[in-house]
Amino acid sequence: MAETVLSFVLDQLSTFLREGRLLGGLRQEVQFIRDELGHMRAFLREAEAKEEEAQPRLQEWIKQVREAAYDTEDILDEFVARFARHCATGFYGSVRRIFCSIKNLRARHRVASEIQSIKSRIKSISEGHLRYQSEYGISAQASNSLSAVNNTTWRYSRDDALLVEEDKLVVIGQPKKHLISQLLEGDDHQLKVVSVVGMGGIGKTTLVKRVHEDPEVRRNFPVRAWVTVSQTCDFQYLLQDLIRQLHEEGKKPVPQSIESMTATGLKKFVKDFLQQAGRYAIVFDDVWDVEFWNTIKFALPESSHGNRVMLTTRKADVASATCIESRGIVYRMEPLSIEDSWTLFCNKIFNGDNCPGHLMDVAKGVLDKCEGLPLAILAISGLLASKDVNRTEEWEMVQRSLGGELEGTGKLDRVKKILSLSYSDLPWHLKTCLLYTSIYPEDYEIECYRLVNLWIAERFVEWRERMSIEDVALGYLSELVNRSLIQVTGVFYEGTPGTCRIHDLLREVILLKSREQNLVTATTGQRMMWPSEKVRRLVLHTSSSNNTQHHQQRHNDCFDHLRSFITVGSMDPLISKTLLPEISRSSKLLKVLDLAGQENLEEIPNEIFKMFHLKHLNLYGTRVERVPKAIGKLQHLEYLNLGNTGVRELPMEILKLQKLRFLRVYQPVDPSDCDYGGHGFKAPSNMGGLLALEILNRIDASSGSIIVEEIGKLTQLKELYITEFRREDGKVLCSTLANLASLHRLSIESIGNGDDNEIIDLDHHHPSLSSSSSSCSFLQSLRMLILHGRLEKMPQCVARLHGLVRIDLNWSREKGCASRLEVPKAKAVALKENGRVEMDESGGRCIASPPKTIPATTSITRGIAYGYSAFDRASTAEFEYWQVVKSEVVEPKVGVILSEVQKIELEALKLKDLKTKNYVFQAIDHFGDNS
Repeated sequence: MAETVLSFVLDQLSTFLREGRLLGGLRQEVQFIRDELGHMRAFLREAEAKEEEAQPRLQEWIKQVREAAYDTEDILDEFVARFARHCATGFYGSVRRIFCSIKNLRARHRVASEIQSIKSRIKSISEGHLRYQSEYGISAQASNSLSAVNNTTWRYSRDDALLVEEDKLVVIGQPKKHLISQLLEGDDHQLKVVSVVGMGGIGKTTLVKRVHEDPEVRRNFPVRAWVTVSQTCDFQYLLQDLIRQLHEEGKKPVPQSIESMTATGLKKFVKDFLQQAGRYAIVFDDVWDVEFWNTIKFALPESSHGNRVMLTTRKADVASATCIESRGIVYRMEPLSIEDSWTLFCNKIFNGDNCPGHLMDVAKGVLDKCEGLPLAILAISGLLASKDVNRTEEWEMVQRSLGGELEGTGKLDRVKKILSLSYSDLPWHLKTCLLYTSIYPEDYEIECYRLVNLWIAERFVEWRERMSIEDVALGYLSELVNRSLIQVTGVFYEGTPGTCRIHDLLREVILLKSREQNLVTATTGQRMMWPSEKVRRLVLHTSSSNNTQHHQQRHNDCFDHLRSFITVGSMDPLISKTLLPEISRSSKLLKVLDLAGQENLEEIPNEIFKMFHLKHLNLYGTRVERVPKAIGKLQHLEYLNLGNTGVRELPMEILKLQKLRFLRVYQPVDPSDCDYGGHGFKAPSNMGGLLALEILNRIDASSGSIIVEEIGKLTQLKELYITEFRREDGKVLCSTLANLASLHRLSIESIGNGDDNEIIDLDHHHPSLSSSSSSCSFLQSLRMLILHGRLEKMPQCVARLHGLVRIDLNWSREKGCASRLEVPKAKAVALKENGRVEMDESGGRCIASPPKTIPATTSITRGIAYGYSAFDRASTAEFEYWQVVKSEVVEPKVGVILSEVQKIELEALKLKDLKTKNYVFQAIDHFGDNS
């Protein structure tokens, strides 16, 4: 975290030094601070990597650097807010600048004094840096020994997993059989790799060890070895260990010459030995990067024996990379089911007997916390086994204090260490992003889009050339998913994460580290002691108490350093009336204000418009109906979310927000049914002046072609939602869209409601599209198209949109348009009439005809269907897997005709009557042998 803050402060200091006119006589002091922090940066990165096992002195030094960087940022931001914001011109502007100069003279002296103080602190910290460098630096012996100790501890920890009795692990029986079959089956003339991937503590090592030691595997693979790789892999030592094992397995003497061989020589030795040895099976346990595999694979000969390699890893990309060339398989380990978790729990504590009735509730509560993680179940079971089964309160105390057990050095310390390893392996920017998830309460389903935009606002995301900041942030999220640290719970139409969550025990580790670094302070609004005098990020969770008390009264200085205020869940009205105004008054340096879902908020507090540095304002789901002209004062605002509010118009002053990247303003037509769309906002006539806009959702186009033309000036747009669109503006819109080369998502809602929607006409030839090159580039970045309104025919341009993944046609009323729709790469097509989905297909070339009945709501994504839809017998669709869940068939004449279906699964079907049920199963029988 210190690295994140320091990087931003260094950039800010560099900007100040370039703008020398603002500094006056402070330039020399600012230059000194910049230089000293720059010198400490590289060392700090290494120091933070070793913070887990470092001595308290080093941990305190890292904390000092972090706090000094934060305080430097505070001073710089206060300086900017006071002296760089007065840009008025003319006579009145000059008078105002003179007045402000006199008014701020005392403030300038105070800022100068604070900069001098920071300089003295950093000078002292820098001396500590020089003292510690020899002890903890990259080349220092102490640093190496630290890593060695940590690595040895980790190896012992992994060895424990290899010694767990199999009778305690009956739950691995089915996965074990599956992996053994994968080892024994397949081409005997090719090396095959089986990669097992999953989060830390899920049982990868234990499972693979059982497979490796199975008598049938031993019989088929006489040459075997087990190599533990780990994070701090010494490749030369690893090869020597492999050679020793191979010789010992074959009861041959280990050559002494290997001690003096280079890594290249050792690889050649291994390859020559294996080519002559016969059929081999080697396990590489705990692989952390692809580079290891790219190096070791050259020591593994193909031969004609049908050799096998098994590999365990926490990273999905490592698992995939190892299997590409070998046509191997990736086996993803999932958490244990509730039944298997219970079996493992009872085997460990009660030797297979049933849990006593009086302990059932607390035992289930503990298992809920483990969420199917075998390591946690075994560790917590061991802790509970030492408690008196006749004293329920002892078990309840363990359940309540699980977070504290992780923090200490007791029986759960190993769980913490194993879960912490994945965190320690992260680059510094991903560490901060992961710790930031501590803003969410336990078991909370996180909206990925909200999370990545908060990362951006907090400046955790670095700009990259030729990439939007949002794409970089989504890349961060994908990497955390890839490392098994974040679990995806829902996806959008093209496979990008929609919602996600954090495993409960991993969240406890994250909370612990977040508190240590004073990253986030979370509260429910009840009485509490703030963990720090300087609260920098305050998160308010929904209180579980019906009698929520006001937060402990403190001096307003508590919020003077506040940078972010976020609410998750509904805020108690009493807290809303007291805490929010207090924060608004005293938090002049606030950059993030997220009040999403606060239905008791009816107007934007005036104090918010004095927050000069505010970058992120989320008022989604509030009852705000008006945006004051003072919004123009927020000149650093990049994100403004007024979705699902009563706002229908934005003032002219919105055009002053030249950094605005995200703008969402809409009011649902029918809050109970999203199929009816939403009212957009009436924008100023020269809306095209907001050149930084990337997301524009939803703009009201009822005022005519002028506003549609203005949209064409917003060439950075990636997402555009237009409402109240008129048919006569179709030609202008086509011209506008030709300018939006980066557009990924386009939604057009015609003027009118339901059956009264106007026709959407996009078949207009424009001079800019006359050349073949212009025509080919038209909307080629578009991934999703939503047309909400009547269609006379499918727009011709749709057939040329080769990047299109999904099309939604709502209220089209054109029965033949779907059958004529041919989009080579579209994975999903949805037609909705009267608020119901009539047809939805995915999987390659989409050719469809609408059904003759009105079926239940259906949504199909990537070959998985949720619901039950009617298809005309002429329609075709190809799926590898068809799943029907939570469906309600409203007509008995529902039928499905699909080709090349491998599996049909019915789950929780809710059918209106027996006749409908019989008809559905008759339709399923129509599939014959494919079902």
